[in-house]
Amino acid sequence: MPSLLLKRAAWRLLHPTAPTRRGRRRRLLDSLPKGATCAEVGVWKGDFSARILEVVRPTKLHLIDPWRAIGGKGYEGARYGGKLADGQAEMDALYAAVLDRFAKERKRGLVELHRATSIEAAGELADGELDFVYIDGDHTYEAVAGDLDAFVEKVRPGGLLAGDDYGVPGWWEDGVTRAVDEFVAQGRAAVVSLDEHQFVLRVRGGY
Repeated sequence: MPSLLLKRAAWRLLHPTAPTRRGRRRRLLDSLPKGATCAEVGVWKGDFSARILEVVRPTKLHLIDPWRAIGGKGYEGARYGGKLADGQAEMDALYAAVLDRFAKERKRGLVELHRATSIEAAGELADGELDFVYIDGDHTYEAVAGDLDAFVEKVRPGGLLAGDDYGVPGWWEDGVTRAVDEFVAQGRAAVVSLDEHQFVLRVRGGY
């Protein structure tokens, strides 16, 4: 059975002009409001966080991640689960590296780290505080549905809920897609775009 890396390499050979994940995310960032107060759910090493700072130039960026290893059934394919080499020790090291990476920004008050679950961190934010949130944490249906439900009140009316891996089946069994489609069907947000596996929804009440 070919590995995932080999499958991706083969797909790239067959689709040489298709945008990379980095390119897709860059186009999304270009469309987001500049000088925003925003949050990223699912930080990992902070690579995309750095891109948000570079492109969006926010006035405040909340970085939310528990940096917690999750074991058990269903998480064998997760980079914070079965793919970890050293379990929780590896996650602790990642958190320490992110603290160091954004030390200057944290000192200036530009970046605030929340080592907490997304639901816990949402409870620390005021309603309507955010201009947008980018959701890229636990991709299971239950987790994404919970993130959308928790952060819709934290985004101002007319603000944006965005995220990664829409339309990607993955080990999470279409969890992102199912949760986003259900959220939109409930009338709680309107679709701005569902392009290149990035979803962007506008929170009701601002248009």
